Amino acid sequence: MKAFLIVLLTIAFLAGAADAMDTSPTDNLSVSFAAGENLLNRTSHTSTIALPGGLSSYLTDHRYEEEKGKGWQYRKNLIVDYESYVNPEKEFPLKDFSQRDDLSSRAIGYGKGVMLFHMLKNLVGTDSFNSALEGFIKENKVQGPSWADLRIAFEKTSGKNLEWFFNQWLNRKGIPSIELQDLKVVVSKGIPMVSFEIVQKNEPFKFNLTVIINTDKGDVTQVLNIEKERETFGIPVPGNPLEITVDRDYDLMRKLSEEEYPPVISKFLGDDKRLVVIPAEEGEKYADLIGGVNGKGTLVKEESEIKDADIKKNSLLILGFDSPILKRLFGGIIRPDSGFTITVKKNPLNPSKVIAIAYADSKEDVLHVAEKLPLYGRYSYLRFENGRNIESDIKETNRGIRMNITEPVVGIQPQKMMKLDDIILNILDKPIIYVGERHTNFEDHRVQLKVITSLQESGRKLAIGMEMFQKPFQKAINDYLSGVIDEREFLRATQYFKRWQFDYNLYREIIEYAKAKEIPLIALNIWSEIVKTVASGGLDALTDSEKAQIPADMDMSDADYRQRLREIFETHKNHGSKSFDNLYQAQILWDETMAHSADTFLKKNPDYQMIVLAGVGHIMYGSGIPKRAFRLNGKDYVTLVPGIDTQDGKLGDYILFPEHIPPPDTVKLGVVLKKINSDVKIEKIQPSSIAEKVNLKKGDILISVDGWKIEDVDDVRISLFDKKAGDKIKVNILRKKFLSGYKEFEFDVTL
Repeated sequence: MKAFLIVLLTIAFLAGAADAMDTSPTDNLSVSFAAGENLLNRTSHTSTIALPGGLSSYLTDHRYEEEKGKGWQYRKNLIVDYESYVNPEKEFPLKDFSQRDDLSSRAIGYGKGVMLFHMLKNLVGTDSFNSALEGFIKENKVQGPSWADLRIAFEKTSGKNLEWFFNQWLNRKGIPSIELQDLKVVVSKGIPMVSFEIVQKNEPFKFNLTVIINTDKGDVTQVLNIEKERETFGIPVPGNPLEITVDRDYDLMRKLSEEEYPPVISKFLGDDKRLVVIPAEEGEKYADLIGGVNGKGTLVKEESEIKDADIKKNSLLILGFDSPILKRLFGGIIRPDSGFTITVKKNPLNPSKVIAIAYADSKEDVLHVAEKLPLYGRYSYLRFENGRNIESDIKETNRGIRMNITEPVVGIQPQKMMKLDDIILNILDKPIIYVGERHTNFEDHRVQLKVITSLQESGRKLAIGMEMFQKPFQKAINDYLSGVIDEREFLRATQYFKRWQFDYNLYREIIEYAKAKEIPLIALNIWSEIVKTVASGGLDALTDSEKAQIPADMDMSDADYRQRLREIFETHKNHGSKSFDNLYQAQILWDETMAHSADTFLKKNPDYQMIVLAGVGHIMYGSGIPKRAFRLNGKDYVTLVPGIDTQDGKLGDYILFPEHIPPPDTVKLGVVLKKINSDVKIEKIQPSSIAEKVNLKKGDILISVDGWKIEDVDDVRISLFDKKAGDKIKVNILRKKFLSGYKEFEFDVTL
């Protein structure tokens, strides 16, 4: 009761400067605190400093949320507002706050002010905090209070020198930015110890930091005193340490990590680089909303003008749910419910930015909401009807800075393993079956063939989708399957060796089986030239004609997939100056094209079941092709992933471990070739090769091999793909003579 009386007295005493903190329409105060507010409103205005704003809000709004067990969420929201609205141009020390002029000054005066008092209470203790407020009121009944008066009151009750604390949080701009680094477990004298480093990115602050380590025997909590730029700590723990969480309850005014920061409306409103995207139609409907956000730093463009560079640089407000930009980034958005809705997502091309998507049924719906929007800055989703908020939500993000320490060791029981035949029985009825491969592992292709033959023999109406072939060559595939062209003409017409390059004999059995059983083969892949262009310069580097060949809708929002690809990218030191962002876009384009190709066939042929053959990277976790095809058609699927020794249950529906099978032997002449104008010339003869043994020479021009006319470098591989060691062939060449020009020679060659 005494503490509550202190609250009321303090509010009344400090009323002069209490420009009460804005709250969203969903926030309420308890009856008791409402009484305090009434007392505040009846008190004459006598003070002019910023102090009351933060303190009155701490003792009312914050206290109310704390009693509900949501104090941590309230504090996190304050930090989100601060980071959203306060940029370097608008930042000033808390001591300079006099009144709320805009959202950034509110975030400093009230947000940072509330956090100052919360950190102060944790530093001196609750009893000392309440006693200091009581003494502060008694000592300052006549004259207007100052921050110095407040510091003296808290130093008197706590017995601590608090000059450093008030100087740091009142006089300094900014807030701490911390990272957890070098996390590891060491065992010292039989006791596990979690070792880590706390790193401050800028000029260091001094503060206390709560760390919680979760173990299989309970939690260990420790409060660390941080003062330096880099400090290393070791905390002994019982049992096996699993996870560490730093500042779980947001007791420190600090910058949030990317995993903690929710995509919220305030992030768009406070960004100093904002872009409003006007739809091709119905732009006038959103005029009031555009006017409301069209301040300093805001660009307004029509959706046809937007480039990837615009998306990367800005936080976007996209008007309407069917924008081509949404299709390209998220695979499209489902039509929202009636009224006015706004949804905020992380920007897939720049996770530090957001994309807000607003949709309204009418101009009136927009008018009702446009001016209210800043009051709802903490939310990720809102829906209004007739100007009344009826739905709201905040995207769930990490609570505190969290990192895994160790994963629990798991094992398997051999009895749980299944034979491939049993797996096939379990998946017979799946509309789409993805069978991954390591391209050069012949055993993986035998598994693929086994699945195909089993389904065929069970009477399924089957099609095979293949990553190995690019879509423009579908007619050549159909011509071969129907007997219009032979196998060599098929390889030339599909440019197989130029575009896929892996030994054709790895796939020949599958293709021959499909031909014999009249199973359609579907080319899934996109032009390799388009993928290479995107990998070098992003989607913006494509010409209009190239853009017409790519899917209109692509989902780039899979953060886990992006992270896995980044880890792979960073382990390859030979990526040079290539941009990960461009490579990521190329990978998504690759995946999406194959998903769309499979979907197109199945929509035209709904009575077919499809087996998709592709590299494991396009199938693992479902992130590549499977989830994208499911987005398009909702058809159930199953994934078979070969040869990866893991207990990660999300990797695939079935993990296969086929015995190694040596790949088919492929004979080679042993020459390095180069096409010069219309000629295919020998650039180099490999030592101890067939070419060296039959006396082929550098500079020879190949005319034919085994009767197959050589028009391109790949024709040599086409002429030999079905040959075996010991076969006899003829090689015809042109060789330049010293005086008489070129002369034709024919060589009898034993492979």
